[in-house]
Order: sequence, then structure tokens, then C-alpha cells
Amino acid sequence: MRSTLFSQENNEVESDALMALQNPYMLRSCVSPGRDIITRKGAMVAYQGNVEFKHEGARDAGALLRKMVSSDDQPLMRVYGHGDVFFAHHSANIHLIQLEGEGVTINGTSLLAFQADLGYELTRLKGASMLAGGFWNTTVHGHGHLAVATQGTPMILDCSQQPTFTDINATVAWSANLQPTVKSSLSAGAFIGRGSGEAFQYAFHGPGWVIIQPSEFTGATTATA
Repeated sequence: MRSTLFSQENNEVESDALMALQNPYMLRSCVSPGRDIITRKGAMVAYQGNVEFKHEGARDAGALLRKMVSSDDQPLMRVYGHGDVFFAHHSANIHLIQLEGEGVTINGTSLLAFQADLGYELTRLKGASMLAGGFWNTTVHGHGHLAVATQGTPMILDCSQQPTFTDINATVAWSANLQPTVKSSLSAGAFIGRGSGEAFQYAFHGPGWVIIQPSEFTGATTATA
């Protein structure tokens, strides 16, 4: 059988790393006892070996309360056992980040996976109380790797020099030390069909960065592994 589909560049990339890129759109994870990872539910596309998946619940009572009041739409699963697992999300570009004691806050639709021994918690943005459910994201911190997904090539904006405003659905992640607020552009015209279509934005200002993508993809369609 002959086809460009079977070209060498499409072959499996051998690696024993806990997290590595199989290609720009697929994450490969080599899990083993004591080396679990946590991913968004529905992200698994294939696995080899003796691998198990289970729901990742809240780690403490405070985290459970935050999940309950947030109506969190970012369900997570723990992946463990011994084998190789492959993850993807709607053909998005996947980027690995190595944390060295820092923290990063990630939009729920952009969070793909992270090492299970990293700390994480739901965080709520200031100024979001007037919106049903508020705006909740996940802050990951510690030492280890995580993977984020972007629709297209991302751009990094420096928020230290001047106020920076980003579309909520185009925002991927930002420095955990930044505490953005939600800015509303709603006006009377928005309620009678003459709004701009850009009702809310994240507002950043301070030492740090924010990553945006060239898409307002919400990732609303999910499946369960």
C-alpha cells in the first residue's frame, strides 16, 4: 500500500517524557506509576498500554465549593497507569509550558493537560459578579509541565506599559500575578439590536503578559473519554 499518509513524518514519535509533542496538534504523554497527569475530559484520542481514566474531583472543601458555585464547565480527568496516551482538542495548536515555581491562569477552553503534582485552583475575575455564573478560570502553579491549546498562532501582549483589553473568547492565558477585571461595553443600543457585538472584555494592567489567539472559538462541543 502506498500513500503520502504513511510518510515517516506521520509515524509515532518515541518518547518516555511525561509530556511531549507528537506533532503541533497532538500531545503525547508517557504515564507510569507515580507519574499521573490531569487533562480536560474528552481530550484523549488514543492510548497504548494499561492506562486508566477517572474523574478528577475537588482536592479540598474550598475547591469543592468553588466548583459548585461556578458551574465549572471545565471537567477534568486523571490519567494513570502504564502506557502512552495521546491528546488533542479540535485540531488546536498545542504548546508546552514549563513552570519553575511560577503560576499561570488559563482560560478553561485553552487548558489541555498538566502534571498531577502541580497545584491548581479555580479563580474568579473581579467585576464578574453581575454576570450569570461569573467568569472562572484555572490557575496552575508549581514546578512541572502543562499544555495549552490555541486556535492558530498566539500572540503575547505586555500589560506593564498601558492598559490592555482582550476579547474573552480569544484570551488563552496570563501571568498569575495579574488580576484582570471584566470591562463591559454594553450600552442602550446593545439591547435593541445596535450593539457592537463585543459586550465584555478582560482588562489587564500591571507587570505581566497575556496570551491571545486569532480566534473566538469557545470549544463548547465536548465529549467524554
